[in-house]
Amino acid sequence: MRDVLYLEEIEQAEALLKPQRVEVLRQLAEPRTCSEVAERLGQTPQRVYYHVKRLVEAGLVDQVSERKVRGVHEGIYQAGARSYWLSPRLVGHLGLRKVRDQLSLGYLLDLMEEVQADIAALDRTASELPSIGLSGEIRVRPEHRQEFLTELQGLLQNLFTRYGGAEGDAFKLALACYPLTAQEPRGEQDHD
Repeated sequence: MRDVLYLEEIEQAEALLKPQRVEVLRQLAEPRTCSEVAERLGQTPQRVYYHVKRLVEAGLVDQVSERKVRGVHEGIYQAGARSYWLSPRLVGHLGLRKVRDQLSLGYLLDLMEEVQADIAALDRTASELPSIGLSGEIRVRPEHRQEFLTELQGLLQNLFTRYGGAEGDAFKLALACYPLTAQEPRGEQDHD
C-alpha cells in the first residue's frame, strides 16, 4: 500500500468522490472481503461489491488475495493508498464529464446496475416502502430530439432543486431514456 496516491485522472476522482465509496475505502485500510465491509457498514454485500468494483476499476483499490468459502471464490480487497490527493487541474472539470457521459450507453448500464443494487438492499419486509415505478413510450421526431431532451433535463433539474434540501427522507430518482428495438408495438400482439 502506498502512502499517497495522486489522482490525475478524472475517472479516478469521480469514482472516489462519493460518500459511500469513501466509507468503503476507509474500511479497506486493512484487507477485507466485501461481506466483512458490508457487516461493518450495515449494508448488503451486493451494495458494497458494487462500490468496490468501481474503486478497483479506477485503480484505487486492489484485490490482494482470494479465498474459497463454501465453494464460492471471495475476493479480499485493500485500499491502494493511505491517502489520496486530487490534482488541482481536475477542479472545475468534475461533473462536466458526467453530463457528457449521461448520453452514453455505458452510463445507462452503470445506472441500471446501481438501481438494481439499491433495490436489492431495500428491506422488503417493511410495512411501508414508499416507491414508484413508471414506464412509458414517447415518440419524438428526429428534429425534436434535442428539444425533448433539453425539456426533460430542465423538468428533472427543477425537481432536484426544489426537493434537494438536507431535511426529510432521502429518495433516489433514476430515469432512463433509450431507443426501443424494432418489435411489435405493445397491445397489438396476436393472442390465440
